[in-house]
Amino acid sequence: MNKREPNIVGVSGQFERALRDGRFVVTAEVTPPVSCDRNDLLAKALPLRGYADAVNVTDGAGARTHMSSVASAFILQENGIEPIMQFTCRDRNRIALQNDLLGAAALGLRNLLVLRGDDPKQGDQPEAKPVFDLDSRTLIETVVSIRDRGELLHGRKVSGKAQFFVGAAEAPVDPPADWQPKGLLGKIRSGAQFAQTQFCMDAGVVRRYTQRIAEAGVPEDFYLLIGVAPLRSAKSGRWMKNNLFGTIIPEWMIERMEKAADPMQEGRKICVELLEELAEIPGVAGAHIMAPNHEEAIPEVIAAFGTRQRKPRGATAAASADRRMPQIYPD
Repeated sequence: MNKREPNIVGVSGQFERALRDGRFVVTAEVTPPVSCDRNDLLAKALPLRGYADAVNVTDGAGARTHMSSVASAFILQENGIEPIMQFTCRDRNRIALQNDLLGAAALGLRNLLVLRGDDPKQGDQPEAKPVFDLDSRTLIETVVSIRDRGELLHGRKVSGKAQFFVGAAEAPVDPPADWQPKGLLGKIRSGAQFAQTQFCMDAGVVRRYTQRIAEAGVPEDFYLLIGVAPLRSAKSGRWMKNNLFGTIIPEWMIERMEKAADPMQEGRKICVELLEELAEIPGVAGAHIMAPNHEEAIPEVIAAFGTRQRKPRGATAAASADRRMPQIYPD
């Protein structure tokens, strides 16, 4: 398997630089283990080194206990992997959140993806008390205050310097006529610089969505990474479509998986084809590959995709707005 070139891993800030340079960026995601042993984390993350431009580490994913995202991100950085540290509002009040932000900055961690976090009732300890002292927009504003003004939320001065690159979550939609991206614009006004989205496996939806957010005033230096997955089976694809909020998977794709002699390999092939199409859509800065319990598929998908350059926003939006992946891959 050939690695993508060029791709210098483990250099702090390379994720932001790659986006600003206009290269189509591919990130991946790992869920830290329920473990006290860093080697259990590295067993999941090291196969992605040299393939993904950066790797997310989740923060109590599914409202379940895992190795902390701060510790996990630092371990990845020590081992030549650019981390994106997920940071949720669910488990900590504003004091604890700011404690961890200062600690992350002191460890040289840059990339943050700010999230609300799943309700504990969805996890395996439903008696846990949710905190939600800050919402995601206020937490983004707190990160920006520490970075840009050297101040905590209540104005107390902070010494030293944080170098945070701040991200938010987003869920693309097929926009109706009167739709406006109010939530996304609010996060951008709060200071978000990039977004990684929920699974959106329909390139036609992505085209219409990115065209509309550009028309609504989303700035060109805000970077959108579309969430994709190498599906394992038609059954898993249909479960994701029906149970994961905001997930978009077209029915033709599930039917294609059902007809495949080797569904798992077909899922990887579909993911590569989707990446190739996303790389041609103005306003798409990259893709975020998520494959829970299937991380071994990610290096193969990225290697098959290779390195691509992103086209300027708006260059071909009108010409490409009506293209559909089902027309390219008829059943």
